[in-house]
Formats: sequence, C-alpha cells, structure tokens
Amino acid sequence: MLALRSLFYLLLTLPIKLLVRCKIVPDDFISSGSVKTDKPIFYVVRHQSASDLLSLQKACKKLGLPDPLEHVEIKGKTFNRTLCIDKPTPLFKWRKAGKTNAIEQGLSLLEQHRDDLSQEAQLIPVNLTWGRAPTVEKNNANVGTILADQESPTWLRKFFIVLFLGRHTLVRFSNPVSLRYMADKHGSDEDTAHKLLRVARFHFHRQTIAATGPRLMDREQMFTALFANPSIKRVIADEAKAKNLPVEKVKKQAKDMMYEIAGDYRESMIRVGERVLGWLFNRLYNNIEVKNTSALRQAAEDGHEIIYVPCHRSHMDYLLLTYVIYHQGLVTPRIAAGINLNFWPAGPIFRKAGAFFIRRSFGGNRLYSAIFREYLGLLFDRGYSVKYYTEGGRSRTGRLLAPKTGMLAMTIQSLLRGIDRPLTLVPVYIGYEHVMEVATYHKELSGSKKKNESILGVLGAIKKLRNYGKGFVNFGEPIHLNQYLNDQVPQWKEDIDPVDPQKPSWLTPTVNGLGDVVMTKINKSAALNAVSLAGLILHATDNQALAQGELEAQMDFFLETARLAPYSDAITIPEESGKALVEHLISLNKVTVDKDSLGAYISLKEGASLEMRYYRNNILHTFLLPSLVCRILANNHKMARDEIIEQAQLIWPLLKAEFFLWQDQETLAKQVDRVLSALELQQVAKSTKAGFWSLTDDVHMKAYATLMSDVIDETIQRLVIVSQLTARLAPISKKSLEQSMVSIAQRLSVLNNINAPEFIEPKAQSALINAMKDNGYIKVSDNNELIAQPSLEDIKKVVSNLVSIDVLQSITR
Repeated sequence: MLALRSLFYLLLTLPIKLLVRCKIVPDDFISSGSVKTDKPIFYVVRHQSASDLLSLQKACKKLGLPDPLEHVEIKGKTFNRTLCIDKPTPLFKWRKAGKTNAIEQGLSLLEQHRDDLSQEAQLIPVNLTWGRAPTVEKNNANVGTILADQESPTWLRKFFIVLFLGRHTLVRFSNPVSLRYMADKHGSDEDTAHKLLRVARFHFHRQTIAATGPRLMDREQMFTALFANPSIKRVIADEAKAKNLPVEKVKKQAKDMMYEIAGDYRESMIRVGERVLGWLFNRLYNNIEVKNTSALRQAAEDGHEIIYVPCHRSHMDYLLLTYVIYHQGLVTPRIAAGINLNFWPAGPIFRKAGAFFIRRSFGGNRLYSAIFREYLGLLFDRGYSVKYYTEGGRSRTGRLLAPKTGMLAMTIQSLLRGIDRPLTLVPVYIGYEHVMEVATYHKELSGSKKKNESILGVLGAIKKLRNYGKGFVNFGEPIHLNQYLNDQVPQWKEDIDPVDPQKPSWLTPTVNGLGDVVMTKINKSAALNAVSLAGLILHATDNQALAQGELEAQMDFFLETARLAPYSDAITIPEESGKALVEHLISLNKVTVDKDSLGAYISLKEGASLEMRYYRNNILHTFLLPSLVCRILANNHKMARDEIIEQAQLIWPLLKAEFFLWQDQETLAKQVDRVLSALELQQVAKSTKAGFWSLTDDVHMKAYATLMSDVIDETIQRLVIVSQLTARLAPISKKSLEQSMVSIAQRLSVLNNINAPEFIEPKAQSALINAMKDNGYIKVSDNNELIAQPSLEDIKKVVSNLVSIDVLQSITR
C-alpha cells in the first residue's frame, strides 16, 4: 500500500510542478524566528489531498522546512509528518466520506509529550487556498462554483481546480503550536486532540475568508438592498415631496447615482491586474519593501472589518497598495476613488477592480449623501474590506495633509447602525524614491491650474516610465474602532439605532480626534530611503551641495542616529551604508555630480531642488527631535539635561499638530535622553559628570551636529515669526496676523534662498497660530482679536535664541 502511494505521488510530481505556482505567506516565515528548526516539526492541513501535500512539499522546500511527506520517528514510534483533518468528498453522494487518522495521531503525539517531558514538537498549521475567487451570492442563496467552493472537494473537482487555479495557489503558514504547551496546559486526552483540530479547522476557515473575501453580491443586488434601506426610502420620499416630483422619477435619479458610485468587483479583473501590475512594477521599481504586516493579517483572520487608511502621494498609490495587499494573502479592498478618475477606459477597469467613486463635494445633495453613506455602510455590513484616503487628495508638498473626516464620520455612523463585527482602521505609510507627479505638483503650487485626468495623460505618463528606484509600504498599528470609541465615548452604544441613527453630539469631536490619530500612526510608520535622506541633508546645507564623501559620511551619521534613537518602533531604516545609498541615489539621476581637482561633489539644480524637497518632507518629522537637540546644543555653550528637555517640551507641542507627532511630554523626555546618548556614542556631543551637555570640540565631528541642527531651521524661523509678531502687534485679528506672517516668510525665503511653498503657505501660518492658541500663548478676546498671554515671552525667548542673529534681525525689523 505504501509503495502504491509513493508511486502515485511520484507520478503526480511533474504535473504539480508544471501546473502549480505557490505564493507563500508570510514570505519571512523562517526568518521571523517563530519556528525552532532543532525541534521536531509536524504540519496540519485542511484536506487529505495529494495535490495539497505535493504543493506543500514545494513550499517547504523553498523555505528550507522538513518534507511534509516524510515520516518522523519519536522514541521508536513512527508518525506521519502531516496531519490531514478531512478526507475528500466522495464523487458519488451515496458514498460517505471516511475519516482521517488525524485524531489518533494527534492523541498519540500528546501522549508522547505526557510520558516524556523532554519532548517539544511543533505543529505548524498550513492553509492552502486554490485561487482567490469568493463564493457568489445570488437570490439570497449561496452559489458555489466548481472552482470557488473548495470545501472538501471531490477528486474530480480538485482536478479542475489544480488545472485552472494551480498558478494562483496561496500557502499560508501560521505560527507553530507547541505540543509541549498543549500537553502541559490542556492535557493529553482525546478531548484535547479533538479541540486542537477543531481550532485548526476554524482557523483555516478564517484564513480562507481573509484571502477570498465574504460572499459576493453583484451591483443589482446591492441596489435592491439600498432601495430597501429605511434611510434611503425616507430621503426619496422627502425629495419627491420637497421638489414636487413623482417618486419614481426620484428613484430613477437615485439609481443613476448608485450606478455612478458603486463598484462592480470581478475577481478575474484582480487576477489580470496582478499579472499586469507585476510586470509594470518589475519595470518601474528595483524593489517594493513591505513592512509591519503581521498585525494586519491577524486582524483580518480574527474576523475584523479592515479599513485601510493610507497617506496619498500619487495615483500609483491605488495600484501599489492593492497589489501589496493581494500578495499578503488578503482580499483586495473596495477603494474610494475620486470621481475625476472615472474616465474611459480607466473608470470601468478600476470599477471592476473594486473601486467605487465619490464626488469631491456633495454640494448639499441630501439624496447623494444618503446613498453614498448607506452604500459604504452596506460594504461594512457585508464584510468587504475598504480603502480610503483621509487626506482627501494627493499631497503636493510631501507632508501629510490635515485629515478630511467625512469618510471617518460615515465609518463611525455605520457602527451606530449596529454592525456586529469589529471595525479596524489600518494606517498605511506609502513612500517612493520617485513620484511621477512631482513636477506637476510644483506647477500647481506655483499657480498653474490642475489638469483633469484623461486617457491622453495616462498614455503620456506611460511613455515617460523609467527606473523609479524603490517603493515602500509600511502598515501602521491598527486602530480597533470599537475599542477606540469605548475609550473616548464610553456611552456610544446608547446611540445605536439600526433604523434611524441620529448624529450624536460627540461624533464631530471624536472624528476629529480620530483623524489626528490616523495621521499620527501613518507618520510613525515612515520609511527612510536614499532619496529622502539626501533631500533632507542637502537642503540643510547653504548651497544644497556637498562633496560626495561628505554626503556619504552625513548619510551614515543620520542613519546611525535614527538606529540609536528611532522616531518610533514602526519606522524602517535602510541597512545599507551611506556610500551604497549615495551610489543608488546617483543611479536614479536625482542629483548632479560634478568633479574638480579635489574630487566629486553632489548638488541640486533648481528643478531637482524642488523635487528633492518633496521627498525630504516625507521624512522631515522623523528627524525633528534630533535636529532640535542639536540646535539647542549648538546655540548654548553648556546646558543641563533637564534644561534641554524643558526647552524641547516647550517647543514640541507647537509642532505636534502640524507634523502629526506622537510623543507626549513623558515620552519626549525619554527620547531626548536617547538622542543625547546617540550623539555621545558617535562622539558628536559630550557630557560632564555634573550632567552638563555640549557639542564636541572636534571641528570635524561638530560639523555633523551643525548640519543636523539646520534640518529644523525653517520650522524654528516660523516659530520666531509668530511669537515676535504676536508680541509686537497684539491685539490683532487672526487674518491680519496671518498676512503679516506670510509677508515676513516671503522676505526670508528670498534672503535665505528658501524655495519652499509650505514655508509661505497661509494655511501653515494659520495652523501655527492655532497651535499657539491651543497651548495658551495667545487668547482670543471678546472682540475676536488675538491677545498675547504672559507665557508668550517664555516661548519667544527660547525660539529666538535658536535662530541666527541675521535672521532674527530680519524678523524684528
């Protein structure tokens, strides 16, 4: 019997090799350290299927794991390495499916661990998903297909599954279960063995749903459900009455809006898109680095409704993030896209890939607002993952925009309709070494009119495709929305009303706070790279130029500082040296390289300067604190540690809202200590036994701190402007103060060669004034004028000491 079985597997090996291509998730399973390769390893899979086991064999070979078809000998007893939970469904219904020996083998393994305390075998659950097609729902009944419905397939159906879906096989490895722990904590009887396999079966079901998505409704089913929604019924009736129109005419208007909004998801489009994007990204990017995925996958497998909230740098975001999510073994989300992208042929393609479209403004249209809100709620209710951009549009400066909270508000309102599954927001940082729209952004910031998207624009962009370096996708810490509301508004469940939910008084402030939390967590997950670091360093120099060797050394200094005193635990830092990063930077043609008798030097020409500022702004927030500490040390001969912390804590709250910084005062103090230690380890700063800090006397090492201190220069200048003007001109209206700030910022930008739209932007000045008010330095009088408070002198004195004399004179004059 064993010989026949071995022959059968041998004959199947070649077809499986030709027909099956396994995508392994996670691809860093071994390097994560969760598997103890020196201990016995067993696998548990869902089906006792030759194609499953041979595919698992391929995946294990690729990872360097033991062969699942081998036997394992423990204390003279032989075990199959793989436990199979279910046998295939018989081809003929009158035959009953037999049972596997998984229970007996599981029980025997547990007994081995009971009798021998030195045993510590590991059981690795492995879920194999053939294809990613969801089950289709039709007329309120589940309709399985020969390919999509994979619950214990017959051998004939499995033949077609392998034939047509073999190249879309997902092999999902989960963290190993310690049989030592199971035997010690839960016993070694048959009940424990049953429980172990029952949990594994449910675990596999959750993973399959996370990969394929819930049952799929087509558009017409969605429209029927929307028309049955009490809120939409009421709005239609109100519109008909208010405008004296027949109800049927208003219904037609409503259906037209539904067609405009709704996606038309097709799994086949996702498969085609994956191939096209795989080809495209291999041409465009040297690599796409994806980090911090484990918490995301865990939330999806726990049955959470996943809502992706990424930053928005480029139109490429739509494609890149969806592609990455697919390759993480998760179902691709329904994407909220601007109506400007609904042009032929992109619109129909995006719609079939899951996009739904939203107008830039609802314009007070109650009918459209109700339909969109209820459509979004329906997506949540059905369990479809969703992606939307809280910034509302692409950032033109490279810094995060203030959140537009409409979609977040509708998300919370969907909870007030009584959705019974937890909602989880997943912030996502997306970064690039090249954004193809950067040149267009600078034209728009200079006053050029924004061009509408069109097929001609797409073709023009395709024509210009070249090496874009690397792309970066970092998933931030998930925000479990139900728990967030429990913390912020303990009584929120009292406002749940499935039929007619009202807008509670707590909604707006809670949503505003949530928007800031989302943006803060995006910034916590930043990715440093060669281009952004070079932009940061070169813009901190007087002439935006450095000798190549000096740029490499500065890169090493910035990288080592980031490693020793990271902005957050979620930030990712390149492992390469400064020399390797500069070589990569030059290969991307981002900088100008010239040579003279002393060697090569690197500079930014005017166009490159504007572009590199964009990438600099992507990561500016991550070096604000090291730069501030260096600036304090550079402008003070000696300072006690507590004084450095006190000054940092005084300035930091004014920067938090603008840069979406996460540290509170206590955390900030700890991070200042880490920065000081990092500077001391690199021999850039020194401390006395009495606890006084200063920069080193070594001119060469001091140059590192001097350059890093200039990273925050423009930000400090703006703080000096607002504090000096307010102290001199108050009482003054906010509008007048903004205008004065803009005028001085424009003057300084000319005198100091600061070519930065965000430096003179009125919105930036307004945000800084608001921060001054929020922190008690300014008060609004009964006449709606700004009045300086006594504490203003403290902040004015500190920040004025941190700018050069000539800049301070330019401001005070």
